[in-house]
Amino acid sequence: MEIRKQILESIKIREALLASEEVSTLLYKAVELIAGVYKNGGKVLFCGNGGSAADAQHLAAELSGRFYLNRPPLNAEALHVNTSFVTATANDHSFDHVYERMVMAQGKPGDLLMAFSTSGKSPNIIKAIEAANGLGMHTLGFTGAAGGDMIGKCTMLFRVPSNDTPRIQEAHMLLGHIICENVERQLFETS
Repeated sequence: MEIRKQILESIKIREALLASEEVSTLLYKAVELIAGVYKNGGKVLFCGNGGSAADAQHLAAELSGRFYLNRPPLNAEALHVNTSFVTATANDHSFDHVYERMVMAQGKPGDLLMAFSTSGKSPNIIKAIEAANGLGMHTLGFTGAAGGDMIGKCTMLFRVPSNDTPRIQEAHMLLGHIICENVERQLFETS
């Protein structure tokens, strides 16, 4: 077993994120952007496939439920939770259009889409980002080192310095938790 090696690989990626001024700057900007979306009455939509769908749903719950503070819920939704819509759209159009159509149905100018794809090449994620951009939404992308087709398409793009899917997803959750915690603090913490 390579358990210690796997843990060390995860630690190295987190250390690289910690050392990156670009990542720190993007995190501050993302928190400001999302807090602004909520202050203006907007919502945050999430999308991803497989483990990234689970991450998207988890982070949507952090905003719509609570993170640390007992506070009003924030409007946040993972686009795959309506399985009837997902399966009908995949059957009638194709899986490539599932998130695109849901963004078109729910998104409004000034809203934000958080899109997760470890490769940056998932056609349904790319189409969702393009639909969001077309509606005047902000787009926050999360991918691996390569960035794939998400490069140049997102308002902000977090590229985790790895090509290993599980390690990328672990880092996406770290970044997502940091964003959710700080959005909550900015909107609701009183001092």
